[in-house]
Amino acid sequence: MDATFTAEQDEIRRTLRELLLKRCGPEEVRAAVRTADGYDPGLWETLAQQLGLPGLALPEAYGGVGCTTTELALAGEELGRALAPSPLLATAVLGAPLVLGLGTPSQRAALLPRIASGELTAALVVPGAALTTALGLTGGNRGDWAGGGRAGGVQARQADGGWRLYGQADQVLDGHSADLLVVAAHTGGFARPRTLFFLVRAGATRVRQTSLDETRSQSRIQLRDVAAELLGEPEGADVGGVLARVGDSAAAVLAAEAVGGADRVLERTVEYVKQREQFGRAIGSFQAVKHRLADLYVQVQGARSAAYYAAWATVEGRERVGGLALAQALETLRVCASEAVQLHGGIGFTWEHEAQLYFKRAAGDELLFGPVHRLRAYAAEEARLFGGGEVAV
Repeated sequence: MDATFTAEQDEIRRTLRELLLKRCGPEEVRAAVRTADGYDPGLWETLAQQLGLPGLALPEAYGGVGCTTTELALAGEELGRALAPSPLLATAVLGAPLVLGLGTPSQRAALLPRIASGELTAALVVPGAALTTALGLTGGNRGDWAGGGRAGGVQARQADGGWRLYGQADQVLDGHSADLLVVAAHTGGFARPRTLFFLVRAGATRVRQTSLDETRSQSRIQLRDVAAELLGEPEGADVGGVLARVGDSAAAVLAAEAVGGADRVLERTVEYVKQREQFGRAIGSFQAVKHRLADLYVQVQGARSAAYYAAWATVEGRERVGGLALAQALETLRVCASEAVQLHGGIGFTWEHEAQLYFKRAAGDELLFGPVHRLRAYAAEEARLFGGGEVAV
């Protein structure tokens, strides 16, 4: 692995950081999450049309930039520093790769250029709390996690030469504002059960939910006899394999996001302890505080190395380590945010201070993409570290 970034990669980080410093401070974040979309449309237009972030990892043949997961992870790290609310995760990290991996040539040609330009946003609809299982991060995704029928979830049925969907999903990232829903649904009943993906453009009932982390909007999607288009071909599609690859890449990007957040909250804490005084001196001069901050710094650097390696491994087709990198990064963000709240003293516990935003991001991401111990347990199970048996979680 070559740990040196190219000039192009450094330019992506520099340009994005400068833009976010100008247009995505704590007050802008608070204002954006309270809009109908849950993000700033003007900022998203800039990210999409001027910087090309939605198409960063898409092939040039479909209007993308032709870069890799590594570049997308670097962009994610900068967005994570600012906690920038945007549909990038749902659209470019989860939705677009599924269309690319499962879609027919005509579906790819129709959808991916519009996604790459930012004209079309997408959301991945997975029933219940099965997102990490579907992505192969906390469990095997070859089972019936999509539910259907009495098991809940979403059921797909053929009718009048097309497909109709029935069911509900409650934790859909950016589902209320997405132009395109990529829905996992159970087909075949009890005789031939399988999970396929469908494209829904209209007809679904969408309700934005109150979430712990307002910077990651979540929605309830209700499908009542909704017309849908099958994504790809009904036979021969390796849905589980494609999902696992998407999950590994998504975990690397999410890990980089968490590292960016941890790095930023640590920076802000270091700045504060240099200013806050007790007993006539800055608290940052106390040895105990120095030790705590030094431990955090080492933890952030370790998580950053893991995130970068995971992104590189997905590009090189090496072992799947995205889940492990995500576990380390989520834990690091949680610890850094907790220490920030404590070291900021009384102000760190208030809604007015930005420390609470990072703490909520840490807690919210663990609920959505973890928890950490399950990410690690499943990685250990896959690597057969304990004799090939299942790991108790």
